[in-house]
Amino acid sequence: MKIAFLSHLDLNLYLFRLPIMQELVKNNYEVYAIVPRGEVFYKFSEFGIKAVAYDIDRASLNPLKEVQTLFEIQKVLKEIQPDILHTFMHKPNIYANLLGYKKRINTVTGLGSFFIHNDTKSKLIRFVIETLYKISAKTTNKVVFQNSDDLALFLQRNIVKQNQAVLIRSSGVDVKKFAPQPKDRALLKKYNLENKVVVLMVARVLKDKGVQEYIAMANKLKNEAVFLYIGEQDSGNKNSFNPSWGNIIYLGFQSDVKKFIALCDIFVLPSYREGVPRTLLEAAAMQKPLITTNAPGCREVVEDGYNGFLVPIKDTTLLTQKTSLLIQNKTLCETLGKNARVKIEQEFSIEEVVKQYMKVYNDL
Repeated sequence: MKIAFLSHLDLNLYLFRLPIMQELVKNNYEVYAIVPRGEVFYKFSEFGIKAVAYDIDRASLNPLKEVQTLFEIQKVLKEIQPDILHTFMHKPNIYANLLGYKKRINTVTGLGSFFIHNDTKSKLIRFVIETLYKISAKTTNKVVFQNSDDLALFLQRNIVKQNQAVLIRSSGVDVKKFAPQPKDRALLKKYNLENKVVVLMVARVLKDKGVQEYIAMANKLKNEAVFLYIGEQDSGNKNSFNPSWGNIIYLGFQSDVKKFIALCDIFVLPSYREGVPRTLLEAAAMQKPLITTNAPGCREVVEDGYNGFLVPIKDTTLLTQKTSLLIQNKTLCETLGKNARVKIEQEFSIEEVVKQYMKVYNDL
């Protein structure tokens, strides 16, 4: 049995789908990764997965380029002849659907910024995305959603049918790798964090992630805690910007996020919309209390008052109040953190997510 995974980025499959692919290999499936050549393209072979390259311009809206990509994918599929084609992200999902491949699964990992904003361009692209899904997804076997809000939206707009839709929340998190661990004393000393409450946010530097709200909060609470930010500038994104960091220690991109999550006492993500944010899952697995927005994707992870707090989108006042509450209450932090770990183990572990995907494959 052959299963092919199609994505617009090799790193996407490698970081988020590798455990599922490994489980398939272990169950004697022949597994292919159809992706553009990138930094991890040749690593798939180490896990018994065959990588096959194709070219795509992720940012392109040029119809001629898209048709060329479509023909390229068709050629690859003709050579491989997979029994099941599993696709990820909007473009690969729609391409596979337009080609009408026999047995296929789409995964909608998140709807993206075009479903947040209401400017003319966003409305137009949103309309195009929805229309192409409506046309192309009619014969798709299953469409997997990572959060219940996206699933409900696609059902409400008649983009997919109830019998097509499957909810598998997130890509899962490795609870053995991301587990509670002591703070790194060398890092505490390096950044002058000893005997201080540390608040952390990890995200690309985009307005949609709530960066401005986080900065505003840090400026208000500068005498109560130290605020860290990890994340790269995404210059190719229309919502990228270069803020004045104020009272935040900006650490840029970090290859080992885990040691910085271990440093923090409180984890914050005031994002406007997500699929299911990996950073929240990792922080929760490491037993950190969470503060995030009552937004699609984010509310999948946080139960208000149980493992953290939910605040309205762009509400800096309430974000500040809830963060200050945790800064002042170490016992509450510990309780919420322990609950966060329990929730991850029960609902979001890699093992649980893989088991749900294996059921979808076996049903097909």
